[in-house]
Amino acid sequence: MSMLNVESVTRLFGGFKAVDGVSLQLADREILGIAGTNGAGKSTLFAAIAGQQPADLGRIMFGGQDITRVPPYRRARMGLVRTFQIPREFKSLTVHENLMAAAANPQGERLLNAFFQTRSLRAHEAQLAAKADGILQFLNLARVRDEPAGGLSGGQKKLVELGRVLMLDPRCILLDEPFAGVNPVLIEEICDRVRELQDRGIAFIVIEHHLQALKALSHRMIVMDRGRILAEGDPHTVLDDPRVQEAYMGGVV
Repeated sequence: MSMLNVESVTRLFGGFKAVDGVSLQLADREILGIAGTNGAGKSTLFAAIAGQQPADLGRIMFGGQDITRVPPYRRARMGLVRTFQIPREFKSLTVHENLMAAAANPQGERLLNAFFQTRSLRAHEAQLAAKADGILQFLNLARVRDEPAGGLSGGQKKLVELGRVLMLDPRCILLDEPFAGVNPVLIEEICDRVRELQDRGIAFIVIEHHLQALKALSHRMIVMDRGRILAEGDPHTVLDDPRVQEAYMGGVV
């Protein structure tokens, strides 16, 4: 059984079909790449899968459960999380504090715990702090642990965004343009981290315009055009498809 099944999903804006009857499957530990020109429907599809813009038609199954009408926070608790094209870090908080803020159900936010610093609360916060430090070490961000997140480079902010979702112990991560505005060295580092996480059991769907990097990272690729799937399969075969090359204005992709 696939981890994620998207079945004939349509997302409407007025009479316009931003996503038009899209179906896809994602297996355990798979990295699926999604490409397409601007306006192809990629980010809207992500928003439908993650729940920010629920599907108007169709069905979404995750881990064998129908999540079509499940709100985003519950999908995240189930292990289905996403990042965004533009990182949404808390600029004035440190990198470490950004990860701590992303933790699911932090006990310190409960009313009684806010007044009484209980032993269990202190132990829980120490546990979260250690978890955040481990993630920062994994992402090679330990050296900027105590720096304000707003002062990081674009690539470092993308890594912080990844670190924040890792605090939620995800089973599937939707990465929205992780290479946009990132230098080639950090692109390779992000790819390395994704591959290592995939080895640990996390599945990924990756939207990206950087086609060569996406081809190298993905096990399988989908190209969207005008809200529909234009081509699907092995990345090399998909990018050699004449329909895909025509969608990219006749250029070699």
